Formats: sequence, structure tokens, C-alpha cells
Amino acid sequence: MKNTIGNSISVTLFGESHGKAIGAVIDGLAPGIEIDEEFISSQMEKRKGINAISTPRREKDEVKILSGVFENKTTGTPLCLMIENGDTKSKDYSKTRYLARPGHADYTAECKYGGYQDYRGGGHFSGRITAPLVAAGAIAISALRKKGIYIGTHILSCGEIKDRNFENIKEDIELLDSLEMPVLSEEKRNEMLSYIEKIGAEGDSTGGVLSTAVIGMPEGVGEPWFDTVEGMLAHALFSIPAVKGIEFGKGFEITKIPGSKANDPFRMENGKVVTSTNNNGGINGGITNGMPITFNLAVKPTPSIYKSQSTVDMEKKEDAVLEIKGRHDPAIIHRARVVVDSVTALVLCDLLTEKFGTDYLGR
Repeated sequence: MKNTIGNSISVTLFGESHGKAIGAVIDGLAPGIEIDEEFISSQMEKRKGINAISTPRREKDEVKILSGVFENKTTGTPLCLMIENGDTKSKDYSKTRYLARPGHADYTAECKYGGYQDYRGGGHFSGRITAPLVAAGAIAISALRKKGIYIGTHILSCGEIKDRNFENIKEDIELLDSLEMPVLSEEKRNEMLSYIEKIGAEGDSTGGVLSTAVIGMPEGVGEPWFDTVEGMLAHALFSIPAVKGIEFGKGFEITKIPGSKANDPFRMENGKVVTSTNNNGGINGGITNGMPITFNLAVKPTPSIYKSQSTVDMEKKEDAVLEIKGRHDPAIIHRARVVVDSVTALVLCDLLTEKFGTDYLGR
């Protein structure tokens, strides 16, 4: 089972949704990176969601650092993060043990692991496992900010409701950092909250599109062909549960315009090469060009819904009807934004250290 990602800096995930604990091991971090435990806690809070539109499951998500840190600085050895599980209700899943939940990994997990997997709450496939990703990502985000690199993600759309696009990216990222519901327009933020509450009351769920921007990335980072910036980011971002699509820059819309408008003309600005537009999302030939990296992610509706659904009984090999109990989110998109920021930061740290050396983020 492949649970590790990264070349120069790697991250390994462990644990299950209803197990004793979950966590991550980060290897390859430079010595001397400052560890801000208050910032880690603030990032974990963003993942917890909003009471009215999120699961009633309430975990403390206290991050314990078991190794790799001394006197609030990384030592350069493997850094192990652990988060204990507490608010579990495993009996909610025992009655439906062999009923494959539509949209979940129950059937594919049964096919791969032959029944030995921990099925409770989705086990190792659960969105719960994104918690240690956020903890690890907080360390990466802090290190990037020291280098003048900033990441922000907002809900571009939820159902048919659409937020405005990034405008002044630095100011928008600062705004998003203070928002519980990451929507740039206050009016659209309230509309989305109401919509999610409404669809949740109907026993259903919704998805949406997350839009991410990165500023401050130096030019020349990334590799052609197989380790392109797009490829490395997509590889990692598709590991986030519910992500079903990604587009960089103008994405699929770029197919609707001629090359004369799709190309980003180069020009000089204060002695620096910039582009007049950013349709390619800050990347040419798989390598950063110094402009903001931009991409959008499609996030599907939460598959756990309270409506009856057709399924199969995997033990009896017969058709069945599933009626899910337990505690579930009508939308996870607002909670996913910090996961996207975190995964993006980890990938960029990996790419930067490949370019500039393992000590780039530290001393």
C-alpha cells in the first residue's frame, strides 16, 4: 500500500478513522525550520468546519510531535506527528458492514484487501486522514512564508452559487486566512451557507469548485515531462478524498479561445520578466515562470447522505438498500480548503528543495 509521497521531502500517512490515532512522518526537512505550534493549531481549526453545516463529530485534533523537533526547531531527522482519535461511534458502521456505500471506497477496499481492512468510518480511506496532512502542511506553509511564498484557496462555486475570482491575490489570501467560510464575497458566502444548510436538511449533499493561488514562487522550479509542477501537484491533490478534477490557469476554457489570446505575452517590469496575462497559471513547460500559480479543483458532493440508496450486500452477493446512519457533512468543500493549501505547500517545499538544496527552507 503506497502511503508516501515526495522526493526530497517525503510525507507518510498512517492510521484509520476509528483507530487509536492517525498521523504523518515527514522526512527530508532541513534542520532549523521553526515550529509554531499555535499556527499548527489554527490550521487544524480550519479543518474542523462550521457547526451548522458540518459533521457533529468533534475531535480535539491536538497534534503531538513525537520526534524531529528540539527547542521548537526541526532537527533534520524524521518528524513524526500524531493525533489521537476520541469522538468515535464505531457501532454506527457495524450494521452496514457489508453494504457498499455508493460513492465510497467500501467495495474497492473489499476487492483490494479481502475483508481485512478497517471499515469503520471509511478506515484508512476516510477524510479523517487529512488531519495529519493539515498538521504537516502547517509546517510547510510556515517555511514557505519565510521565503515570501503564500497560498490561498477559496470556494469558487458551490452548487450554482459562484464567488468572485481572485483579484489582488496577496490581499485576498490574507482575507481568506481570517475566514471560517472561505468565500471572498460576503454576499455569496451567506448564500452558500444557506444553500448547504438547506440541502443538508433534505438529507442530501453538495460539492463545488475550490480555486487556489500561490504567489512568490521563484521561476525555474519543476521538471519537464514527468515531474512537472502540474504533474506533481495533481498527483498529490488527487489523493484528497472527493477531488475529481483539476485545471491549471484558464484550464478547459483555454480551448475556446485562439492562440493569440491564450498565449501570455512577456514583458519587463522593474527589471523582472513577467507576463501580461496568466492564462497558463504560472507554469510553462512544467516549470514555474514566476507568475502566480493558479488552479481549480472539482470536489464532489459528500457521498454519505441520508436518502435511501441502491447498493449490494458484499457478503450475501445480492441487491440491497442502504440507509445511512451516523454523523455526516452535507458539504466538505469548506473544510477541504485548508487540506488543499497544506498539500500544495508540501509539494512546493519538495520541488523547491529539489531545485535549491535540502537546506533551502531551514538555516
